[in-house]
Amino acid sequence: MDTLLHTPTSMAKRPCSFPSSPSPSPNPNMNNQLDNLLRTFLNLADSPSLSIDHSFEHLLESSPCDADKSLLIDRALKLGSLLLEAGKRSSRKRSSVHNSLTWALPPDLTIKVLSMLDTQSLCYAAATCSMFYKCAMDPLCYANIDLTTVVPKVNNAVVSTMIQRAGKALLSLKLGIVPGPIMSRGSCQPMVYGIQNAVEVSNFSWNDKKTRQGKESSILSRSCLNPLSGDSGAAGAVLRGLHLYNIERIDNTSLCGALSACPSLLDLEIIGLHVELRQTLVSVSMNCPLIERLFFESSKTGRDDSLKSPTCVELVNNCPNLTSLALRGFKLYDYKLRILVKGFRKLKYVDFSTSYSITGSFLRNLGGNTGGSLLEVMILRDCIHLKELEVARLLTSVLAGDFKYLQHLDISNREGLAAAGDSYGRCYSSRYCFFLLHLSCLHNFSTC
Repeated sequence: MDTLLHTPTSMAKRPCSFPSSPSPSPNPNMNNQLDNLLRTFLNLADSPSLSIDHSFEHLLESSPCDADKSLLIDRALKLGSLLLEAGKRSSRKRSSVHNSLTWALPPDLTIKVLSMLDTQSLCYAAATCSMFYKCAMDPLCYANIDLTTVVPKVNNAVVSTMIQRAGKALLSLKLGIVPGPIMSRGSCQPMVYGIQNAVEVSNFSWNDKKTRQGKESSILSRSCLNPLSGDSGAAGAVLRGLHLYNIERIDNTSLCGALSACPSLLDLEIIGLHVELRQTLVSVSMNCPLIERLFFESSKTGRDDSLKSPTCVELVNNCPNLTSLALRGFKLYDYKLRILVKGFRKLKYVDFSTSYSITGSFLRNLGGNTGGSLLEVMILRDCIHLKELEVARLLTSVLAGDFKYLQHLDISNREGLAAAGDSYGRCYSSRYCFFLLHLSCLHNFSTC
């Protein structure tokens, strides 16, 4: 296209009736002539389009050869494009000036307002005008990044851009695919969700997505968390919350590498990742000593049997501030859970829903002055090996006052509790429901 804008060799000495590109040091007199010419040209905007068409056709007919006609057409298109871009650019500048004059808030308060928006709304606001764009580029606006979606829409480049904008101001990061709104604390609804599920629910064409992956992939890869370690780990150094949902390509190496760059992490939520429980807890123990909340839901219910007792001991010793622990869908044994529940002295919330091999024996002698005395929430939902006898002992302990702070207890099971002395027998007694209702009423009465 650029070659068409130059005069052919045979016409090199002919004067050009169209303005050429301005030189680095323009002549002021020439600029005045160009301004006057452009003003006259713009006045033609009020003329009927038909008359302009006729004039241009006459100009083409007066050209001596076909090459000159092609050149005139190309230059007309070029000039029209230049004027269009100049008009848009000036319009944006005027709108930005107008917005800055009429916008009631100063820049610092505008940045504060924009920082309260979710990530998608912030991007929409930044696209409205130059003033909002400048404010939206402030790192404080990206302190809490939420790029979760129902279908694959976010790729590594988007994540990297957002993290770079946040820099040292990054406080929380949420990535991945979620089946719907994030469940409230205490909910037992599983959030493990595959990319293929998301595609089917949204009528999104997986084949269309695959054909675009070479140029514009919307799939997060195992390196999507690498920006946390970039720039000597500046972004990850102050990160407080990291939530990862159903990112199928993240493996043990990439997750542990990200955690090693997050020494200030307080809240870690992992759902549906193909990572091993033991390696993840080892990495948390080594790199995240300040962690207060750990929520980990297995992508393969009942098949991860990797947790070892030494890992539990190291986690208890290295992360003493843990107050909330959820390990859902793993193959856990009571003696390992006992190390965790009794070891964490500040523990208030536990959730071992859908976990295999739990019989409930770890609940013995909890409460009182021993570990677990501060528990407020205990969720053992759909633990298929949970025994009726152990539940009865727990409830007796609660009645004895060993769990003074317990507010919520969930032992519900669609298959019933395991009957005492019969590994295949199931108990569906309703007396536990009455006790749980009684516990709820006592709590409500005490808070009135």
